[in-house]
Amino acid sequence: MKLNEFEPLDLASTARHLKAGKSPDVADLLTADYAVWQGKIEGLLKLLPNKPLFDLIVSSPPYNVGKEYEVHQALDSYLIWQEQIIDALVPRLKPGGSLCWQIGTYVNDNQVWPLDIEFAPIFKRHGLQLRNRVVWHFGHGLHAQKRFSGRYEVILWYTKTQSSKDKYTFNLDNVRVPAKYPGKKHFKGPNQGEFSGNPLGKNPEDVWNIPNVKGNHVEKTDHPCQFPVGLVERLVLSLTNPGELVFDPFAGVASAGVAAALHSRRFWGCELSPSYAKTGHKRLQEALDGTVRYRPHDKPVFDHTQSSLSRAPDGYKTRGEE
Repeated sequence: MKLNEFEPLDLASTARHLKAGKSPDVADLLTADYAVWQGKIEGLLKLLPNKPLFDLIVSSPPYNVGKEYEVHQALDSYLIWQEQIIDALVPRLKPGGSLCWQIGTYVNDNQVWPLDIEFAPIFKRHGLQLRNRVVWHFGHGLHAQKRFSGRYEVILWYTKTQSSKDKYTFNLDNVRVPAKYPGKKHFKGPNQGEFSGNPLGKNPEDVWNIPNVKGNHVEKTDHPCQFPVGLVERLVLSLTNPGELVFDPFAGVASAGVAAALHSRRFWGCELSPSYAKTGHKRLQEALDGTVRYRPHDKPVFDHTQSSLSRAPDGYKTRGEE
């Protein structure tokens, strides 16, 4: 299967289309199973029908911390910009669909603002229901000097439901992980002597230990803050069914698309950077071809104590040994 690829959606390309007597063609996108649209998300949303399209919207938007792919701005201005995009996304989410916003912390002058707290009122205003605040724990990052080093970010999982009776997709069996004590048995009651756990494994709970994409990670590209495929893979497997449509408005190098393609979900992504969009398109094609390299969500985390680097050098004293 080949991907659909589109011209950049910017003022220059729009002008060329208009000069040729036609507007930017979005018809191909609406019939595509897999596509990366390169351009501003605001522009793409203006072209998409204002009706429910997506079964899952999942993204890791810019954190407004001054990375090369974003324009640093005041926190209030950043939130207004994000709210405008969310306002346009929610009507395009199907009833019963899920929206997952993976966010970190805004830092300014050594003060921190957890972005999940800042975003919560925006989603609440739309009447979305919060199902989980998933803590993504990872092992590598910058070492802070005047506060404890940050080693987690947050995924806000909302459903487009109005009451507890509304149905939404949650395929827990697709994402179970090995039980801590699979041999544990009931010690009393009608099931005494029988195994107490689910034979498929346990619920992965709401704290996920998945390595971030740094250094020699198998998924590393030129993107400085790459979304791990395994992180979004768990969301795709649990919150969608085969054939459904996943959308990432800040697609980066299309990690969400890789996760979708690997598990027979459709995917549309939007990415501002031509370079990242090109890399994302390549990774999507590799996922469809079965050649993409990635770290699955259920792969055990490496035990660092087994590394030779964990052994203290001769004469080195750790805290408590002085």
